[in-house]
Amino acid sequence: MGPQLFGIFLFVAIVGLTMYVTYLASKRNKSTNDFYAAGRSLTGMQNGFALAGDYLSAASFLGIAGLVALHGYDGFMYAVGWLMGYVIVLFIVAEPFRNSGKFTLADVLSYRLNKRPVRSAAAVVTLAVTLFYMVAQLVGAGAIIQLLVGIPYEIAIVFIGILMIIYVSLGGMLATSWVQIIKAVLLMSAMVIMILFIAVLFNFNLSSLFGAVIDKNGVEFLQPGRLYSNPIDLLSLGMALILGTAGLPHVLVRFYTVPTAQAARSSVIWAMGLIGVFYIMISIIGYAASVFVGADEIVAIDAGGNMAAPLLGQYLGGGAGTVGGEMFMAAIAAVAFATIVAVVAGLVITGAGAFAHDIYTNVIKRGEVDSKRQFKVARVAALVIGILSVIIGILAKGLNVAYLVVLAFAVGASANLPVIIFALYWKRFNTTGAVASMLIGTVTAVTLVMIGPSVMGDKAIFPLANPGIISIPAGFLAAYLFTIFSKPEDNDQIFAEMSVKSNTGIGSE
Repeated sequence: MGPQLFGIFLFVAIVGLTMYVTYLASKRNKSTNDFYAAGRSLTGMQNGFALAGDYLSAASFLGIAGLVALHGYDGFMYAVGWLMGYVIVLFIVAEPFRNSGKFTLADVLSYRLNKRPVRSAAAVVTLAVTLFYMVAQLVGAGAIIQLLVGIPYEIAIVFIGILMIIYVSLGGMLATSWVQIIKAVLLMSAMVIMILFIAVLFNFNLSSLFGAVIDKNGVEFLQPGRLYSNPIDLLSLGMALILGTAGLPHVLVRFYTVPTAQAARSSVIWAMGLIGVFYIMISIIGYAASVFVGADEIVAIDAGGNMAAPLLGQYLGGGAGTVGGEMFMAAIAAVAFATIVAVVAGLVITGAGAFAHDIYTNVIKRGEVDSKRQFKVARVAALVIGILSVIIGILAKGLNVAYLVVLAFAVGASANLPVIIFALYWKRFNTTGAVASMLIGTVTAVTLVMIGPSVMGDKAIFPLANPGIISIPAGFLAAYLFTIFSKPEDNDQIFAEMSVKSNTGIGSE
């Protein structure tokens, strides 16, 4: 079997497997509970794998390897920020969030606050974060698949869009979850195989790897400052990555897929273990790519370094032009494809839930919609969001949209995290504070990114690439000030009920 035929076989196998999973899930996808929350049927381990599959995007798989290969230590620090975000999720968010809500972020807020304003604001923020994240994924996916497989950019985007619409509209959260589980297993397996190859080359001695890195790039490659020379910018980035994870809607809704609070905690621990091991392995792969492939060859193919891992796979398989090298590269391309499809499917179902459950059912129809009707609207919403994302992804061809991922984390930390924490833990918190926090946090983060160096380059008005150091305090401060300077709401009893429910699970579905 030739390399090209092998690559095609892997792509067809992945699509076939995920389609079969979707077919099985569609038989169980009969209600809104099935569509939004997989019938709360996942175990802690299963949801942990799905969380890892949802979180480890193309930016993690291809981007971190490239950052480490080109910038060394600073690239590794980027990965640490993403991992540490789950500490906040584990200790502050996971259990009370799962106990207090049903399908979406807005369910938690509307439990004790004025339903229509907070649902409207939360849905808008969710859709914004989903769009930012998804467009970045699709644009990167189209470019990478074009490089790896030779499929034209537009066709790659349309193909991914069709698959994610099928997964979500037919299989709902159950199919999406199992697609993410499959992707996590494939991704971790590919990493382990590459690590074993690297270990053999360095006689299972990690010090030998770092010695080779120093010989090739100099000792400063293992020291901070190559990518983030401004410590304030690095601090701002760290704040957004660590705090933003706990505010990403597509991560939060995964806690509704498990039957108990204990399973929610268990799923976070499984996810942290998988993600932690992954980032250690991908950092080693990045360092190995800097030695065996070299920055010049990596940048020559992709300036952002996204081809570092595939090029290393090609080298480990025997080098460019060899059957082994091309097959290994094809295998990594297939894993990258699975990674992209799984992440965008999770984003689509999150956006569909925000529109169908929050905006349509609870704002427009004031909750007077039966489950069957809401189920149909959710499927249509998934279709519309998928089509819109594909169109935007095609229009954004060639644009540098990497800042959108940064923006998604910044908005999650600035707009969502403050209201989640205050809604769960502060009795005085009210609707005015919640809406103000979500709007001010979002507007501040978006504005600072638009006038920052990521968009304006050398003409930037705001000097930092990441707005977190300003926008996150702005979101928390807005929540506090607008609450204490507005009329208190008579919801002490509801807050007490919510506290019992969030901390014990009594009364949660």
